[in-house]
Amino acid sequence: GYGEWLHGEAVSVGTVMAADMSKRLGWIDEDLAERAKSLLERAKLPVALPEDCPLTVDDFRNTMAIDKKVANGVLRLILLDGPLGGCKFTGEYDRKCLDETLAEFALPADSA
Repeated sequence: GYGEWLHGEAVSVGTVMAADMSKRLGWIDEDLAERAKSLLERAKLPVALPEDCPLTVDDFRNTMAIDKKVANGVLRLILLDGPLGGCKFTGEYDRKCLDETLAEFALPADSA
């Protein structure tokens, strides 16, 4: 597990974050992002970090920097692309969209 969370619970929140970022990139529309979130909610899985979660944007960045998906110093992400079920594994995305998604889901970087 991940602290008090099971792996699947962490994956659920990560999926919602990926949908959010994919929407910001213009790769999916708002309806699809909401549908992905709704499916996870119906399965009784978390779709956001708990309110008492101390993770900041910097915590996410530091953890992501050592993720197994980093290759040649580039963080590759699995993001939604097109209709439900479409995805891509890529390191080519607007970093600003990643920053915006992290800011939406985590505490501000200076909240430690």
